[in-house]
Amino acid sequence: QVQLVESGGGSVQAGGSLRLSCVASGYIYSPYCMGWFRQAPGKEREFVSYATRTGNTDWADSVKGRFTISRDIAKNTLYLQMNSLKPEDTAMYYCAAEVPGNWCHSNLYNNWGQGTQVTVSS
Repeated sequence: QVQLVESGGGSVQAGGSLRLSCVASGYIYSPYCMGWFRQAPGKEREFVSYATRTGNTDWADSVKGRFTISRDIAKNTLYLQMNSLKPEDTAMYYCAAEVPGNWCHSNLYNNWGQGTQVTVSS
């Protein structure tokens, strides 16, 4: 049974940093795409960043230069280093893995974690 478990969320002041982790279990082979999404209250879930098994990465324009994504394939763990946090980064952050067609930007991932809350105060 596939399971994704996020951790590392919390409350910080603007300008601060947090590091999110997502541990994937139940996979025989590490998924090609793993990504981070976020959803703020009253808003739709949005793409944040993804990392492929082969090392390709991308980010949403809103987080470029501030967030860094990485994967430890051996540990089946996905990370999101978030620096220079802004109040508008406040949201529930979700880890996702395995998407049909390997469309890593898509929100049609097969597996999702339960989320970890990030709150940034001004």
